[in-house]
Amino acid sequence: MNEPDCLFCKFATGKIPVNFVYETEHVLAFRDINPQAPSHILIIPRRHIATINEIEDSDAELVGMLVTAARDIAKQEGTDTAGFRVTMNCNKAAGQSVFHVHLHLLGGRKFAWPPG
Repeated sequence: MNEPDCLFCKFATGKIPVNFVYETEHVLAFRDINPQAPSHILIIPRRHIATINEIEDSDAELVGMLVTAARDIAKQEGTDTAGFRVTMNCNKAAGQSVFHVHLHLLGGRKFAWPPG
């Protein structure tokens, strides 16, 4: 199910055109418009889930698909060997600005720990 006012749902349904770098039946990925690394890609499920808090046990396979997409996209981007970071923010205090679950795949530079 999609939410009519959700930006990422509009991408998933084609209401707003976007260039996907990865696309399957259940998962889409596209470049972040405000990249925090040379390679910064957002990976989303086609189905709307607002935050990690709304992920159901029955969504385990879908969440796994997001992670395997990150692996495949890192390889496609050439960041798999040197290293990459995958993050998922939950709610405003953690930095979530679009309330549709998504992974940030960042690569192409050295990262520090702890993150910001």
